[in-house]
Amino acid sequence: MNTFVSTWIKFFFLLTPFFVLSMFLALTQEMSASQRQRLAVRVTWAIVVVSFALFLFGNALFRVFGITVDAFRVGAGVLLFLSAVDLVRSDTSARTVPAEGDIAVVPLAVPITIGPATTGALLVMGSDAYNGPLAEGLLSGGGLLAALLCVSAMLFAAAPVERLIGRQGLLILSKLTGLVLAALAAQIIFTGVRGLLAG
Repeated sequence: MNTFVSTWIKFFFLLTPFFVLSMFLALTQEMSASQRQRLAVRVTWAIVVVSFALFLFGNALFRVFGITVDAFRVGAGVLLFLSAVDLVRSDTSARTVPAEGDIAVVPLAVPITIGPATTGALLVMGSDAYNGPLAEGLLSGGGLLAALLCVSAMLFAAAPVERLIGRQGLLILSKLTGLVLAALAAQIIFTGVRGLLAG
């Protein structure tokens, strides 16, 4: 159970839900409530498929490219740290993203929800989960699914959440998420460096 809760919390912050919600609101200003709901369904399917593809097939990708998990861990950690700094320093509410055609997969699912830094973290954490006992891998997968469903629920409740927290509140929560990401990035880098030195 600890593995499930720990993975759930980590992935919830890795998916930067408050930033995602801010962008979702910005890109759907002209949409009706029913259109937003339909879009949220498509975004949910997209992020679930992409996330689990990365989570489950990380080891195969590492073997194909001849990259050790620890080396990739350092690279992914650095990228995640840069993403965290950007999240803390930037005014996310002011960002603009082209919104032509169907925006469910691009840009809402990729790269807003699952950007380069999140992709690296999914590959590394998936590799860690499935190199251990099967039960731990299943719990980690369940934690990832729970985190994705939490983000999905926020998208479905976008308007009420915006009224409750406000745009300024979402901006503050996005910056706090950046601080958590920075700590996670530091841990990933430290683990990777320790593994490389031990090897």
